[in-house]
Amino acid sequence: MSDRLPGFSTLAVHAGAQPDPTTGARATPIYQTTSFVFNDADHAASLFGLQAFGNIYTRIGNPTNAVLEERVAALEGGTAALAVASGHAAQVVVLQQLLQPGDEFIAARKLYGGSINQFTHAFKSFGWNVVWADPDDIASFERAVTPRTRAIFIESIANPAGSITDIEAISTVARKAGVPLIVDNTLASPYLIRPIDHGADIVVHSLTKFLGGHGNSLGGIIVDAGTFDWSIGGKYPMLSEPRPEYHGIRLQETFGNFAFAIACRVLGLRDLGPALSPFNAFMILTGIETLPLRMQKHCDNAKAVAEFLAGHPAVASVSYAGLPSDKYNQLARKYAPKGAGAVFTFSLKGGYDAGVSLVSKLQLFSHLANVGDTRSLVIHPASTTHSQLDDAAKVRSGAGPDVVRLSIGIEDKEDLIADLEQALGA
Repeated sequence: MSDRLPGFSTLAVHAGAQPDPTTGARATPIYQTTSFVFNDADHAASLFGLQAFGNIYTRIGNPTNAVLEERVAALEGGTAALAVASGHAAQVVVLQQLLQPGDEFIAARKLYGGSINQFTHAFKSFGWNVVWADPDDIASFERAVTPRTRAIFIESIANPAGSITDIEAISTVARKAGVPLIVDNTLASPYLIRPIDHGADIVVHSLTKFLGGHGNSLGGIIVDAGTFDWSIGGKYPMLSEPRPEYHGIRLQETFGNFAFAIACRVLGLRDLGPALSPFNAFMILTGIETLPLRMQKHCDNAKAVAEFLAGHPAVASVSYAGLPSDKYNQLARKYAPKGAGAVFTFSLKGGYDAGVSLVSKLQLFSHLANVGDTRSLVIHPASTTHSQLDDAAKVRSGAGPDVVRLSIGIEDKEDLIADLEQALGA
């Protein structure tokens, strides 16, 4: 191949993968093993001392997972990646490298309900404190910065409302504060938005969603942009200070622009243990091969469905950034010109009861708590994914009592519209 950089679709199929050197297998094999044989005692010592790269134990790394990691890093434009058991696990591992007890991180209010719950409640037991900011008010992020701030966390396309976040503007706040910007890119996928191109330092995904794409395998991933100086002001001792468990190695000095990914692996994944199954890695790799084809179909279908709902008399409003009338349309044109994603919400004139009733009447849409499947999905967030929030918090996160969330699949758009039409009419 020439020196030209491969295109996105080529990377989605080939990045990280080679024919198996032993068998010649073209598809990446599932290395379903717990552990790996060392060449000799010196080889084992060098692996455990971070003096050589290689496989030790599948909790820390696995050849199938390694192909997945390299592929997603290539698609996102990062220097390295680490695959873990779920999107939630990715968030825990990332923040463990950045926060000490008593530290703070700033998070956008418009987030997946599970993340809001994790940040608000579960992280309290670690002594990590979340400070909320409004992604529609960039100045609120600036006001939230304190001497204890260690990171800013946002979603590129927010779940459930499908609103677009101004990544570059918030990146400017993070740079000024001297902290990394973490972007959850799950709903966009790198096909629609590459946050690193807009100033993100760390990208996380739930691989369970659009990257895997078929609703059959859990997974999460962390992508290191290689852009942040971890020695700033002594804020990040996990990366800048000598690590006693590795004979005093300073990870930033030793590993340079992929030090964060290494820290997540050898300090986070090693000790917390949320390892991704090689079988799941294989399934997700297979899904990624068709990511460009699927995402374009998802987006084209979503726009058609949103346009139908916007004209229906039972619908009070539609929140889809792909509609010209939507408040986030300009941001969608800037960040996601190929499409505004496949997850969005709409409000019913009948309120909470109408939302609950609608999901029971749909026949083609599956009523379940997931997004990013080839199949179209529906849920009423206020009674499910966001039910742990009070009413005011539900509204702030885009999950008010009258809101229904759709994740549009790759079926024929006419069939999806017909299903919605009969359910709304009923």
